Amino acid sequence: MSSLDDKTNEHFAGYVVRKDLVKAVKGNAIVPTYVLEYLLGQYCATDDEASIQSGIETVKDILRKHYVHRNEAGLIQSTIKEKGRYKVIDQISVSLNEKTDSYEAVFDNLGIKKVAVDSGTVKAHPKLLVTSVWCIADVQYEFSEDTRTSPWMLETIKPIQIAKVDYEGYKTARAQFSKDEWIDLLMQSIGFDPAAFGQRSKLLQLMRLIPFVERNYNMIELGPKGTGKSHIFSEFSPHGQLISGGEVSIPKLFVNNSNGRIGLVGYWDVVAFDEFAGREKTANKALVDIMKNYMANKTFSRGVSPMGAEASFAFVGNTDHNVPFMLKNSDLFEALPPQFHDSAFIDRLHAYLPGWEIDVIRGEMFTSGYGFIVDYLAEVLRQLRQEDFSNRPDQYFQISAKISTRDRDAVYKTMSGLLKIIFPAGGESAEDVEELLQLALESRKRVKDQLFRIDATYPEVDFYYTGSDGEKHSIQTVEEQEYPQFYHRKPGQDTQPPSDNVDELNENLIETDANVASPTFIAKPSKPTLEEGHHTFAENRKGVRFDTLFGPYTDGASRIMVTDPYIRYYYQIKNMMEFVEMIIRRKAPEDQVSVHLVTGANDGEVQKQRELLESISEACTGSGVDFTWAFDTSGTAHARDIVTDTGWKIVLDRGLDIFQPPLSRAGFNLGDRLQEHRMVKGFYLTYVRG
Repeated sequence: MSSLDDKTNEHFAGYVVRKDLVKAVKGNAIVPTYVLEYLLGQYCATDDEASIQSGIETVKDILRKHYVHRNEAGLIQSTIKEKGRYKVIDQISVSLNEKTDSYEAVFDNLGIKKVAVDSGTVKAHPKLLVTSVWCIADVQYEFSEDTRTSPWMLETIKPIQIAKVDYEGYKTARAQFSKDEWIDLLMQSIGFDPAAFGQRSKLLQLMRLIPFVERNYNMIELGPKGTGKSHIFSEFSPHGQLISGGEVSIPKLFVNNSNGRIGLVGYWDVVAFDEFAGREKTANKALVDIMKNYMANKTFSRGVSPMGAEASFAFVGNTDHNVPFMLKNSDLFEALPPQFHDSAFIDRLHAYLPGWEIDVIRGEMFTSGYGFIVDYLAEVLRQLRQEDFSNRPDQYFQISAKISTRDRDAVYKTMSGLLKIIFPAGGESAEDVEELLQLALESRKRVKDQLFRIDATYPEVDFYYTGSDGEKHSIQTVEEQEYPQFYHRKPGQDTQPPSDNVDELNENLIETDANVASPTFIAKPSKPTLEEGHHTFAENRKGVRFDTLFGPYTDGASRIMVTDPYIRYYYQIKNMMEFVEMIIRRKAPEDQVSVHLVTGANDGEVQKQRELLESISEACTGSGVDFTWAFDTSGTAHARDIVTDTGWKIVLDRGLDIFQPPLSRAGFNLGDRLQEHRMVKGFYLTYVRG
């Protein structure tokens, strides 16, 4: 076990489980993760291997005997008949039969209907009247000659969720973990290996939890397929309900006027709309109007008295195009159905989570470490809904006074949610708050910037914050930094307006191959203007290459010195090789260039490090580049920079280690081949003229 696993078991004994056990017990049972972890939490919430193995067998036995597979429903029905009573694990819903004035249950997998339910059970578990709920139930069978009487009866029922949570104990134990440890524990709790994610990617995953801790929070996530957008809402919590975006009606979601019964928003903490995107889809305009009113005012009405609810909305769907295509030709909401591609609806979204920054889920991303039993964490998050942390950032920072009240509320709700998740007992520093505040502002800015493209009546808004020193910190989205040529213009506008200056055009064009009938014109390669300056790159941004960062500043140099104490691991040495490859590509064939690296020794793996660095030297033989390297034996080379004999110095806070480390995988990946398809770590560099 890792040190984090040890600490987790020490402070949360009985409330954590090894996350790979779910696969070990699931088999072919089609049940949510929280159902399986509920059972694992009863028998495997320990770090003792013998007890875990015994518990796994017990859970497997329970599932084998009591979980109802649809294809075995007849056998289970027969077992209930022969024994008179039997315990089953199934999805159960209840409805009122007005003809008999009685409640009747339906067992989805078992395939039985009209199961008699007493009023006390319905009053204790009202969610059963709204939708199917996973339960452990005792079912009785008593045959009656009266054909009007069903032989099936529900004796006892227990929704699968933890009974009680020590919320104060949870907050006290949180204090034993650093911020990074706590974030990693939460990542393991939702099933992911934190080592497979950068800091920003971890925070984006945790943003999916905000609807569970914030009342009336409206979030949208659009992105490529296979990134796990709906996983949290379908598998994580018994307090969330995932529905298809096209399969919900006004009575089902809000209120049924015929009987006055409230819909999903009255019983669930989170209502998530899966497969929400799709231009070909249609939606009931009346439903959209009621949703807009509810998202803005927390109330809804269908011609009767207004009603209120606390459910948060999460909208998840797939995009049809990549980000630059959407920015050039439409907007980042282009995939929404026409009825929802509406400025009033979009303006009510508190945050837009950029799904294109989240990698496609693969097997190596899952953890085998310890995490909270998801049902336990779900109950804690539900308790946190009662608290309000929205004003906690004000002790360190002030948000722009120029943004609207709706923008401000959106940022504060996102901040409140992130603080509840990561700092439930407080104790956050100014640096911690600043990191989260930037993400909250960016998530709302993404919404507002697209609104400006969709509806010209919306003004451009300057999203920024100020610290105690009064310095203004402007916010940019990652895609704004990555595609500035498309981001700040209306769809359909030319990227660069045509020039009216013919002489200027002719200066930049040269004629080639005068013997052909139709001369071909190509652009002259223009030499970039090299300038001093400081540049910052946001985490998860793509489109960054050594060619554009370093190439122009190393061109023409005959000696290049790279000082980076952390060229140690394979992927870091690969970055060094790619830097050398860049020099080889850019230099003239006849030129000779010397590249020398000063780095630190990788304790414990020095021999492997030496072999890899020597392989770069050998690979350069005959290329016109002489690569040499040396260990810094003095231990004083902490700087990370590139110095050329042409007078340029490039100061790097991360050295060449600017890309997120790749995951081991079989098959091919563009990021392995092309740097511009890799996500970067957050970093900065400074160009200095010597």
